[in-house]
Amino acid sequence: MNENLMPIQADKQFTVLIVGGGSAGIAVAARLRRERPSLSIGIIDPSTTHAYQPGWTLVGGGVMSLRETLRQEGGLIPDHVSWLRAAAESFQPDEQIVTLDNGQRVGYRRLILCPGLQLDWDKIEGLPETLGKNGVCSNYSMQHVEYTWTCIQGLNGGTALFTQPPMPIKCAGAPQKIAYLAADFWRKEGVLNRTEVDFLLAGDALFGVAYYRPSLQYAVDYYGINLRYKHNLVAVDGKAKTATFEVTDSANNKSLETRSFDMLHVTPPQSAPDFIKKSPFAGAGGWVDVDPSTLRHTKYDTVFGLGDVIGTSNAKTMAAARAQTPVIVTNVLASLEGRPITASYDGYGACPLTVGYGKVVLAEFLYGGKPAPSFPYDQRKPSRFAWVLKTKIFPHVYWDMMLRGRDLSVPHHPEWVKDAG
Repeated sequence: MNENLMPIQADKQFTVLIVGGGSAGIAVAARLRRERPSLSIGIIDPSTTHAYQPGWTLVGGGVMSLRETLRQEGGLIPDHVSWLRAAAESFQPDEQIVTLDNGQRVGYRRLILCPGLQLDWDKIEGLPETLGKNGVCSNYSMQHVEYTWTCIQGLNGGTALFTQPPMPIKCAGAPQKIAYLAADFWRKEGVLNRTEVDFLLAGDALFGVAYYRPSLQYAVDYYGINLRYKHNLVAVDGKAKTATFEVTDSANNKSLETRSFDMLHVTPPQSAPDFIKKSPFAGAGGWVDVDPSTLRHTKYDTVFGLGDVIGTSNAKTMAAARAQTPVIVTNVLASLEGRPITASYDGYGACPLTVGYGKVVLAEFLYGGKPAPSFPYDQRKPSRFAWVLKTKIFPHVYWDMMLRGRDLSVPHHPEWVKDAG
């Protein structure tokens, strides 16, 4: 036989192979182990540090320490799950094999893709060179999130710019959350009245779910924040303290506009990981192409996806991954056992919007932006209850329940919206 026609042989073989050891990957592996202890499961992830990223808004706002958001990856891998400390490089779906960057070939019966997304810092000219100094900060960077708090505390008036790139991004509310916390801190310190605060976003809506926008607009007006729609950050000069934006007018004409700043909080452009973009699993925009309900790949029946990497229209949040986890587990097990796939994901996502210290608008919604509150009060109203959820309860749910495979999903109730006052 011609050696070029010989089937690719796997160096290792698993029943379920998971690409990505973040929130989604660990949660799925832990839940699979609990439901089917005999399953052979492998997780591919090169990172040795695991982060609770929803906490980084609080780190940047001086409420939580970075250390509280980090754990060793090895301590989170479930017992009897194999950790392959390498990066996935390419896929051979017809042979059901993943090739790693160390040359190892790993076979699977079912493949689950959840490597998250990538932050494209270098798409903004000059940003990598100045991030973490010159007043340029970002809560999206583990290395520089603490510098956000340094910048907020150190500002004694002047101009503060907060940016948001084109969608999709992870946690679409995060770019504005830190603007509110910063403005609230400056208000309490008595310097907000001599501070120009601008929130510049590439899109044309403050938040994707219209139901919650009035509450956020109230916060914008309360702090005197200037909203600049259709402003996309394209370049930063840290030493000169200038930021250049591509501005799109009502006739869709584009022009460049340069603004001076004393503090600049940047949310970087984001995209599917490069190795996913060039894979057979990529669909529109390079995201993994899955059925939005079953989360199974539209072409390969042995492949599933969840978390930030999939091309569905839900918000890319930890809450979405949490809601997707039982759907994936149920459907993967049904697939392995030859049963019909019946579990369905409804697009649930959540965004606890910190509109001030001790105040959170708890936005929850389904596909199509349909509000889906979990609690019987008007969640558009900023509440201390939701602040306690954000700062105390959700981290506990994440570390001690979701990543342990014993998560109990809180039912959400779209029907409560009609009674909201």
